[in-house]
Amino acid sequence: SSGHMVEAEGAQMRIGSLFSGYGGLDLAIHEVLGAETAWVSDIDKGAATVLAHRFPDVPNLGDITAIDWSTVEPVDIIAGGFPCQDISSAGKGAGMRPGTRSGLWSHMAYAISQLRPRLVVIENVRALISASAHSDVEPCTWCVGDSPDGVMRALGAVLADLADIGYDATWHGLRAADIGAPHGRFRVFVVAYPYGQQSQGVGALPRLGRRSDSRGDLQLLPTPVVNDMGDGKTLEWWDDTDRMKVGHGNGNGHGASLAIEAMRLLPTLRTENNENRQSESHAGTRGNFHGLLTGAVQWGDYADAIHRWETITRPAPPPTTPGKNGPRLNPAFSEWMMGVPAGWFTDIPGISRTQALKLAGNGVVPQQAAQALRIILAHIAETRTAA
Repeated sequence: SSGHMVEAEGAQMRIGSLFSGYGGLDLAIHEVLGAETAWVSDIDKGAATVLAHRFPDVPNLGDITAIDWSTVEPVDIIAGGFPCQDISSAGKGAGMRPGTRSGLWSHMAYAISQLRPRLVVIENVRALISASAHSDVEPCTWCVGDSPDGVMRALGAVLADLADIGYDATWHGLRAADIGAPHGRFRVFVVAYPYGQQSQGVGALPRLGRRSDSRGDLQLLPTPVVNDMGDGKTLEWWDDTDRMKVGHGNGNGHGASLAIEAMRLLPTLRTENNENRQSESHAGTRGNFHGLLTGAVQWGDYADAIHRWETITRPAPPPTTPGKNGPRLNPAFSEWMMGVPAGWFTDIPGISRTQALKLAGNGVVPQQAAQALRIILAHIAETRTAA
């Protein structure tokens, strides 16, 4: 039955969460397996504030590089999305190597080797498939990946390191749009388990159909990012700046700016005897903060994608909020795009606008992670049956 994994030892499974962020991956695992979070680990101030608020009885172990794993409570599941800066297309291409932020994977691998959980769930960016990496699995100094331009890839290194500590693994990639989200964020998910355990119920979940994006013509919004180059800018500045206009790029490898596209969606501006208050630098900006916005938001080309996600989650919040220099991207809109409950990180005391946008940019869409987990577990179950 679908509860086989959860009931295998007569108790609810427990999650050890690494690089926890706002807990999106934990929410997904809870949805699929009913597991509860035992402890978390994150040193980002905004993330730590959210975790303390949403998981008040769960300890934060802090810096993963300083944890003594011999003192940590064993768990059934270790989950985490190790930092992607050095493998992401928005980064500098340092790869997953010692000394890099993405090299923190080695500390996650060590935690797995020490606690020996029954299940490991890993999430990362698309570039995990192609970014360069170092791995201790290489048997000699002239083997794969040891040359400056070696061909060992980050995903290969992760799978090799897991194999080295006795874990089998299966991976799957999908877009947020594949489960109905209004943006195309692609993520790679890896599920690992001790060698041979697949015959003991790891894949006992039934096959659950994938909600495919049958509307391939949907215009998707840009995905939330940590540093949106369009935030605080005007439409005129953005469209008149060659560096941004070429390819409609975001200046950081992420493509179009969500902040700019949000401003394009604003309804018609109406002014009431305050035309003289409109600053010259923002004259003509749709939705200028000195005017009154009238009518419903015009979602334009994004309407189908927006409405689809609304039917799955909840009504979309306004895409912008007033700022001293004009409308700005609304963090609650980014939060809605990420599929977490309303106010999950935007309604927490002490969370700044900047922190909220960073959390959205670094976060996991729980529905996307849950679907990936279902697909992988179903595949493992099929493999077990075929064997």
